[in-house]
Amino acid sequence: MKFIKSLYLNNFFFYILLGIIGMFVCAFIFPNLYNSVWFIILVLSTFLGLDILLLYVSKGIEASRKTPEKLSNGDLNPIQVTIKNQYTFPVSVKIIDEIPFQFQIRDFKIIKTIPASTQKEIGYDLRPTERGEYSFGNLNIYVSSPLKLISRRFTFDKDQMVPTYPSYIQLKKYDLLAFSNNLHQYGIKKIRRIGHTMEFEQIKEYVQGDDLRTLNWKATAKKNSLMVNQFQDEKSQSVYMAIDKGRIMQMPFDGLSLLDYAINSTLVLSNVILKKQDKAGIFAFSKKVENRVFAERRSSQMQKILETLYNIKTDFFESDYSRLYVDIKKNINQRSLIILYTNFETMDGLNRQLPYLKGIAKSHLLVVVFFSNTELNSIINKKTDTVQEIYDKVIAEKFMFEKRLIANELKKYGIHSVLTQPENLTLDAINKYLEIKARGIL
Repeated sequence: MKFIKSLYLNNFFFYILLGIIGMFVCAFIFPNLYNSVWFIILVLSTFLGLDILLLYVSKGIEASRKTPEKLSNGDLNPIQVTIKNQYTFPVSVKIIDEIPFQFQIRDFKIIKTIPASTQKEIGYDLRPTERGEYSFGNLNIYVSSPLKLISRRFTFDKDQMVPTYPSYIQLKKYDLLAFSNNLHQYGIKKIRRIGHTMEFEQIKEYVQGDDLRTLNWKATAKKNSLMVNQFQDEKSQSVYMAIDKGRIMQMPFDGLSLLDYAINSTLVLSNVILKKQDKAGIFAFSKKVENRVFAERRSSQMQKILETLYNIKTDFFESDYSRLYVDIKKNINQRSLIILYTNFETMDGLNRQLPYLKGIAKSHLLVVVFFSNTELNSIINKKTDTVQEIYDKVIAEKFMFEKRLIANELKKYGIHSVLTQPENLTLDAINKYLEIKARGIL
């Protein structure tokens, strides 16, 4: 039974069989073909038996699937299949991997040729768009000899589960971003410092280019040479990322929801914050505030944040900003930088929540990060030919203009804002944090 289940007839066999049937039909018209057809059937049977013998007399092949320890949400993750050919002849393999149902890929197959007694690594990429557990099924490999009449199926790596975490690939990409001297190469703009932070570092000799306002006259008199005070960015400041996991964050873009973009950005930004010697914390809210990690600067903080972000679940209820305001007032006593990931589509939507945002901004430095609808750009830039297209373009421009009005309205009340496209969210969030640190306004 095991032999029968692993044996498959190839298309090449059926093509030959179809030709034989056609020759039988022709034999009714040309009787001389009748004996030749039976000879061909005998030859086909002989080669079929030889093909079975070639594929089943040996151990065959060994194969394994190598996946990352965890998948990175929203990124291409490499999956490696290693195949060792133990036959003494080259074989053709068809790989059908039972990848997780979340990808909805129903026609996955890879066809390769592997030389005799060699090992080959074959890779492909998967891009998950949801956090959670992804279960791989069987790794099915169908092997054919050079005769290509039949295939022998081998099955490996049954039921392999891999969790999908927020984008740790982006985390590695931007790991040293905060310390690079070429930040502009990554899209980080240079920030002109408008003042000094209060944290004194040292007194040093004046060199050309130092700010004359930092001259230390007492030290200058003692050393009989110009001395200046040197300051450094304040450290151990608390930074919280507040993630709105309500209904407005359900909107998809390129397969990922806005919530997942915010989660990926929070992970990367938390790492940058900790590298800058500040304290990073997170929490999420919709009907209530949960998934809380208090701002600290410990060695285990990144792992705690990663696990918390992985476990964020939501039913996309209406977000309760009044509860957010009360929770921040109760639990965050020290003045902190609060980066709020949310979205506002209209001025009416902002005005309903504005009193709570103003209340938060009185005690903390609040940055509201919200999204521009990139689908509207294609409508705005499209050439219009009909009245309906003109109408659609005007409505799209109205929505885009309203986004800019929202940013101006927030600025009026001393609330910083970042209007960004989803694919640029991480970079723009890091940029805003570094700008605030450089300007010393926290």
